[in-house]
Amino acid sequence: MLKRIEKTATKELREYLDSRSQEISSEIILRASEIIDEIRKNGDEAAKAYTKKFDGIEIDDFRVSQQEIDEAASKCDPYFMESMRKAKENIEFFHRAQVQNSYLQQKEYGIFLGQRVIPLDSAGIYVPGGRAQYPSSVLMNTIPAKVAGVRRIVMVTPPNKDGSINPNIAFAARLAGVDEIYKIGGAQAIAALAYGTESIPAVDKIVGPGNIYVAAAKKLVYGKVDIDMIAGPSEILVIADEGADPEFTAADLLSQAEHDPMASAILLTTSEELLEKVNEQLRIQSAVLPKREIVESSLRDYGTSIVLDSIEECIEFSNAIAPEHLELMVADPMPYLSQVKNAGSVFLGYYTCESIGDYFGGTNHVLPTSGTARFSSALGVDAFIKKSSFLYYTEEALKNYGSHIVSMAEEEELRAHANAARVRMKK
Repeated sequence: MLKRIEKTATKELREYLDSRSQEISSEIILRASEIIDEIRKNGDEAAKAYTKKFDGIEIDDFRVSQQEIDEAASKCDPYFMESMRKAKENIEFFHRAQVQNSYLQQKEYGIFLGQRVIPLDSAGIYVPGGRAQYPSSVLMNTIPAKVAGVRRIVMVTPPNKDGSINPNIAFAARLAGVDEIYKIGGAQAIAALAYGTESIPAVDKIVGPGNIYVAAAKKLVYGKVDIDMIAGPSEILVIADEGADPEFTAADLLSQAEHDPMASAILLTTSEELLEKVNEQLRIQSAVLPKREIVESSLRDYGTSIVLDSIEECIEFSNAIAPEHLELMVADPMPYLSQVKNAGSVFLGYYTCESIGDYFGGTNHVLPTSGTARFSSALGVDAFIKKSSFLYYTEEALKNYGSHIVSMAEEEELRAHANAARVRMKK
């Protein structure tokens, strides 16, 4: 059952949700730092020692051969493989529209300005091991990089107890176009991607979720390499009018609650009757879910409902929360879309469940959490490019405007800057 709060409690709710994102303890930061230092100093030797210590596996060669990838992928369910192929098409279709072009402008005779859009040379994708293995995330992290033109895409993932890799992960990597796969996980994998070892060359950017040690390592290597984000617990906020189906609404709230006991499910509605029916559906549907304990813990601690006077008021409240996932479960959603300012991804109408975006629709499921949708975006092609500006002044152009450059530089008491322009004006 969703906890009912008053509509004036926007700030308190956001603060309560933010409390889920616990700061990484100094002990974990210290341990991750020690692992990173060992990898920097001793490379593969340290990586092998940590793999044996944490995964119980002795690794001779971290690199996964093409034969091993193909053998693992051959074990996948054929219909799952077909579903993944169709999802790949949709994800590529969406992300191709994000591609930016370089440009060149001529301001006047002799003066040219422009910007080059350049793909990163390499990117590393961290894929968790254990029970939480998500091949869909391999597609979501790899395909934008491929569309951007990244030359080398590397995946790291912890080995299974028998030293193999998960068949679904292997197939997803092959399908998405990952160039190299290495059997290594944890903070040591992040360190290897950031600094390189004898067998694992370094990359320019690291993306993908992981445990608390992976998160700590990503924080520590940021600056040496770029990272995507430090993701918090999952969030869904559903705005539902009186015509929304209670069964649909409850199912969508539960779809995020099953992720984690700290996941939040929020319902904003204009209908008291709908809220009552949704709560009943939550009881019915959660009772038969395999992850019932997780779901019930999530709903008990972070499940929230508010009855508001209008859909516009619901959207205003949602903008203050800035949810990771926002569903506009209303009869005519498109006119309301322009009112949404803060949301990681928006799902429109009664039939667009959030699961479509997680797996198949094409939009990316790597989204800003913990209210960071106020200022950040979903993972996309932009995450894998950099921009470099350029200028070209002819001799005549420099002589026309050089005195302005000299004036500004001298006003800031940077004489050498002024002289760089002045000596050219004298020629």
